[in-house]
Amino acid sequence: MGQLTGKVAVVTGASRGIGKGIALVLAEQGATVYVTGRTVTPGEYYLPGTVGETAAECTRRGEAAGGKGIAVACDHGNDDQVAALFDQVRREQGRLDILVNNAFQLSDDLIVRKPFWEKPLSNLEMWQVGVKSSFVAAWHAAQIMAPQGSGLIVAISGYVGVTYTFGVVFGTAKSAVDRMARDMAIELEPYSVASISLWQGLTFTEKAHYNLGANPDMKGQTVTNPEVGSSVEHPGRVIAAMAADDKIMRLSGGTFITAEMAQLYGVTDVDGRFIPSLRAERGSPIWQPIRAHGYGNGR
Repeated sequence: MGQLTGKVAVVTGASRGIGKGIALVLAEQGATVYVTGRTVTPGEYYLPGTVGETAAECTRRGEAAGGKGIAVACDHGNDDQVAALFDQVRREQGRLDILVNNAFQLSDDLIVRKPFWEKPLSNLEMWQVGVKSSFVAAWHAAQIMAPQGSGLIVAISGYVGVTYTFGVVFGTAKSAVDRMARDMAIELEPYSVASISLWQGLTFTEKAHYNLGANPDMKGQTVTNPEVGSSVEHPGRVIAAMAADDKIMRLSGGTFITAEMAQLYGVTDVDGRFIPSLRAERGSPIWQPIRAHGYGNGR
């Protein structure tokens, strides 16, 4: 058995990248993982990965611990599809223990160095699938978690919450995600549902490899220095440890650096390394656990 055997999770945006890594680890630890994403057919996107492929690998890796993956094609910009996703979870499982809000529509010109007024307004897609989508998914998840009196909602964010990174819309969206997680924690606290935001640094996703290959100068920047990067599975290892922590409510409402949470739980990356925190170089989270500020016990 794994530390999450019997648990049910939803990981959004898990065709590839960080979402895929998180889904694989949760399944490996015994969870039934609903893998969502828009890519269904191999080759329809310029990067590899589909929801079906991720779900199949989840099932393969999770076999020993009772974990498995369930693929759900879902555009998180479409509220009806999101509603159908959570209806399926409720119907098939009757519960939900973990929601990882990872889906985020990165604009094609994200790393292009231009001021915001020279980039198209379509870049607001990062607000649509990133901020609004996180709220909608949490809204549905809370309707399952609150009545059962338990659950964990994790938002994937980054140092961009306090440090200029790539552009105005990106920074604004990630800052909003942090604040959303904190305020949700206040309203979820009476129901013993935790809400946490994690700051993930450079992660070796398919897109990161592509960008680093196409823009070698990125390797010399603090934000994209490969020496401090992690595998896509590293945040999943941290989230698995958090989900198995019976005192997780003490952290609810906080924004945490993934690398520091890994230190707290004694979690290493797949190669055995402890990933370094970039707090000194990039900044410190704003939001602390709500119980540290007197919001606990339903206040």
